Amino acid sequence: MKAVSNRVKEEAEFEDLLDAYQQRIFQLAQRMVIDADDAADITQEVFVKVWQKRDQFKGDSAIFTWIYRIATNHCLEFLRKKKKRGFLRFTDYEETLKKKLESPSYFDGDEYQRILHQAVLTLPEKQRVVFQLKYFDELKYEEIARITDTSEGALKASYHHAVKKIEAYAKNVLNQ
Repeated sequence: MKAVSNRVKEEAEFEDLLDAYQQRIFQLAQRMVIDADDAADITQEVFVKVWQKRDQFKGDSAIFTWIYRIATNHCLEFLRKKKKRGFLRFTDYEETLKKKLESPSYFDGDEYQRILHQAVLTLPEKQRVVFQLKYFDELKYEEIARITDTSEGALKASYHHAVKKIEAYAKNVLNQ
């Protein structure tokens, strides 16, 4: 009987995790992979993995950081698989993502927000992740360092370079 009660308690705790982080993980995934259906699938897969690996969480960091790390890695792996499959050349895939951003069904923000999101797609993988976690999720460098397993100094440099590239992209687009 005690095993059943522990199981019920674990499931309730998992439901609390879902309530607390599911929307944020979905938003992270959607920013990274653009497509809402893919982001929903990734979100579900992330929480399945969280449930399966819950015994491996050591408490060295906040549960939020651990889940974000799993989600970020899962998104990056998803993008790498797209590239490896040869379904599309990766640059073609990025063009497809840019077109989705232009669709009114995806994006209802102003033109500057659309340009920002398009610019983010042009960033190298590491800079894209750092920029998204810092700018959109407003995480501290310390948290991003734990998520990405990168030094804070390297993250600050990546973020700085990302911002400069985004500014250059926006200037170029707006001057056309």
